[in-house]
Amino acid sequence: MIGGRGADAELFGLQGVAVLNEGGRDKAQVFVCGAGEPGGGHPPVNYHAYAACLRGGFYRAKEEIPQGVPVLLLLRKNLGQARRVIRFLQDRGHRVFVSFKESGAYQVAGVLGRRGAWEELSQVCGEADGAVSSTPDLVAIYEAAGARRAIFLPTPYPVSESAWDMGEKEEKREGIFLGTREFDTASRNHRLALELACDVARGRGKRVTLIDDSSASWWARRKLMARHPHLRWVPGPLPYLEYLRLMAGHEVVFQLDRSVVPGQVAGDALLARVLCIGGDGAIERLVFSRTNGFGRDFAELRFLLSDLLDVPEKRREMEREALAVARREVSFEAIAPKLAGFLGQF
Repeated sequence: MIGGRGADAELFGLQGVAVLNEGGRDKAQVFVCGAGEPGGGHPPVNYHAYAACLRGGFYRAKEEIPQGVPVLLLLRKNLGQARRVIRFLQDRGHRVFVSFKESGAYQVAGVLGRRGAWEELSQVCGEADGAVSSTPDLVAIYEAAGARRAIFLPTPYPVSESAWDMGEKEEKREGIFLGTREFDTASRNHRLALELACDVARGRGKRVTLIDDSSASWWARRKLMARHPHLRWVPGPLPYLEYLRLMAGHEVVFQLDRSVVPGQVAGDALLARVLCIGGDGAIERLVFSRTNGFGRDFAELRFLLSDLLDVPEKRREMEREALAVARREVSFEAIAPKLAGFLGQF
């Protein structure tokens, strides 16, 4: 069953999984239909996707979780609170696994840079039943902190489900979509990506689309627009489906992110059926092996961007190849049995 609990979960005696973001902002949501239809609540991406692929639920309060369901607890800055939540759930018979909610390298470093944070993480990992890492880079961290076992499982995407195919016709696609939108996060290299994209686009009469997340000042925006008249500055944030449709109207997604994140930009590009160039996230490395930024310098990525805009046949070939890899490696049907197996073996 694609995106569902089905036989894979039943084989391990599971009733889905509960992903818990204790005290978070997202409302409780049960993915009774797996990925479901677009527009039906929070989209089945990021950590919500772990719940959706097993037809489980996403919760923000430990008391909401059904009895007996294994729990994936998302770790935030308050690791002491996480330890109390683990004990509460284990006392009620739940198996509890942990994962950093913000799994970029700079984000985890920020949490662990506080005095006493490593000792707190060691207590958390020692008491939990295991750890699920959304990037391959954090597995060693969980193990060093005392996790009984840690596994890398990329956040899945419903790439095989027609309802989530947001692709646009080729004749309606034009220009470069800037994948990042954080001027104030150094490892995103957002300004550098913007300048390189505009430089490549200028000589080809292409547009560059940037979503404004309000981290740039009005004065910075005015200066950029004066220098790059072909730059399309879209007010944000956008609703997720509107954002995907905007992305789908472009030939490529471009980024220079060096944050070692789970890879939502690349996952979004998969749903939009657009080739992603650059980025060193988990999805980028798994799916966009010929165009990601892992081990490639900015000059090579600039060349790739130029070449793939100039040779659309090559770009379309890479798009088809990436989608085929995604269906094998990061689709719901690929991740569900692995997640079910890991949660069920304890």
